[in-house]
Amino acid sequence: MRSNVKRGLAVEAVRRAVPRLTELAPGMTSSFVREALNRAIAGVGPLPPAARAAEAQLREQDGDVDRGVRELIENHVRYAGLGGFVTNLGGLVTAAVVAPANITGLALIQCRMVAGIAHLRGYDLDDPRVRNAILVTVLGEESVRRMVKKLELPAPPMALATAPQHDPGLDRTITNAVASDLVSRVVGRRLATTVGRRVPLVGGVVGAGSDGYSTWKVGRYADREFLPRSAARETA
Repeated sequence: MRSNVKRGLAVEAVRRAVPRLTELAPGMTSSFVREALNRAIAGVGPLPPAARAAEAQLREQDGDVDRGVRELIENHVRYAGLGGFVTNLGGLVTAAVVAPANITGLALIQCRMVAGIAHLRGYDLDDPRVRNAILVTVLGEESVRRMVKKLELPAPPMALATAPQHDPGLDRTITNAVASDLVSRVVGRRLATTVGRRVPLVGGVVGAGSDGYSTWKVGRYADREFLPRSAARETA
């Protein structure tokens, strides 16, 4: 009985905390979403630039682009799973401290994966249209469909990447959407799952599974959206 009361109080605390965290997203966009994208493309720490890593995978797969894409996805799913495990070992108690690191790390890993896929399919990673398309892909197919239907986004990733010209007005809309999605996904969904658990290791396992699975879904979506550049021109 007492444990149920404690769990109920913890759930209520999470419900109150998550909206406050998501409200911070608009102010965080320029500081972590675009920065994560820039670092994912340029390289950071032990991670080489996205294009260089993608080319290395292409060489390992003897020039087979589709196999290179699959390898990129598998590698980044492992990166995301490891990051989710390490940053969630403390469960609910340490969530306020590690969540920002988890959010930033997940954004960087998923942006890097999508950028690598786009590069292998012939897209210019310096093109602002392509960069916006990469960020939109990180939102995931379901979110993109919903936003397009509500006219919050003009089009899905491939159409943005091959648009006749770049629309600077979209930059802020996209970064705000990605920030809000990452905050709610990392903080809200996983804390609601791990709340009240007494064993810290459980939070790590849940975090690894959640981040790995979401990264796999984003990778599959990028694989479908970023058609080979020649095919994209014909479709546009």
